[in-house]
Amino acid sequence: MKQVIHPTWYPDAKISCVCGNNFSAGSTLPEIRVEICALCHPFYTGTQKLVDTQGQVDRFVKAQERAAKIKVERVKIVEARAAKVQKTNSDKPSLKDLLLQARKQVSS
Repeated sequence: MKQVIHPTWYPDAKISCVCGNNFSAGSTLPEIRVEICALCHPFYTGTQKLVDTQGQVDRFVKAQERAAKIKVERVKIVEARAAKVQKTNSDKPSLKDLLLQARKQVSS
């Protein structure tokens, strides 16, 4: 094994968790900070823990709320357009009606 190319190995690297748990393990870093460990992980504790380091959950919730509002507005717009089309279609006689009227005028 070449001596120059490998990183320094720390057999007793200090690992500290946000929950306050500290333990040691082998690593290439002398000190590691983690957010979840075996003492606070939801799989081991059976409880749900929300990990939100950069506001990702809040952004997701806001995006969902915006999408719901846009969806409601879009439905209103589509309904208004449909009503407008129906109104314009009811105001205009169909081609069949126009042809029948023309025949009546020609025969009279």
